[in-house]
Amino acid sequence: MELIPESTDLMDYLKELDVVNFSHPLIQKKINELFHEGQSEMEKAKIAFEFVRDEISHSWDIQSTRVTCKASEVLYYKEGICYAKANLLAALLRSQGIPTGFCYQRLMLFDTPDQGYSLHALNGVFLKSLNRWIRLDARGNKKGIDSQFSIDEEKLAFTPQEEFDERDYPIIYAKPHPKTIAVLEEHTDALEMYKNHLPEYL
Repeated sequence: MELIPESTDLMDYLKELDVVNFSHPLIQKKINELFHEGQSEMEKAKIAFEFVRDEISHSWDIQSTRVTCKASEVLYYKEGICYAKANLLAALLRSQGIPTGFCYQRLMLFDTPDQGYSLHALNGVFLKSLNRWIRLDARGNKKGIDSQFSIDEEKLAFTPQEEFDERDYPIIYAKPHPKTIAVLEEHTDALEMYKNHLPEYL
């Protein structure tokens, strides 16, 4: 699938946002722990991705009711659903001058269509050394999910099954989709939110 940036201006993918708040002291502290000047852009992207994938728990996997949204909250509590984790990865990479956007898939919420669908969030990252965008999914690995940092063949958490009306959206957005932020801001129980209130379409 050809990825389509929403904006042709890479600066749009470097901006600080309310939920991508990389100036926050907590995030600045983590930035100083993760990155140093000798690292290449590619190394920084891989380090940030693996940190968010492995060190930030997915709320559903740990059956936590806590809802996080802003990157600083996700880092503080070390948990969040995919929308929240995408905010944190964007914050870490944007802080390093690596353009990072938001991508989406429509997936079955559980195992069968009758259990409903949801939007799943991941990140689009522009690597200047490759002069192209790649997608990274820091959702978090578990049995049946093996998402990796890969610059050639995508190794994402999920491959949409079109026969079940799942789909990949090709757009790389400069900001998180409003529906995804709204659902995080409107709910206080992550498990109930996850089961019943996640948006199904962009």
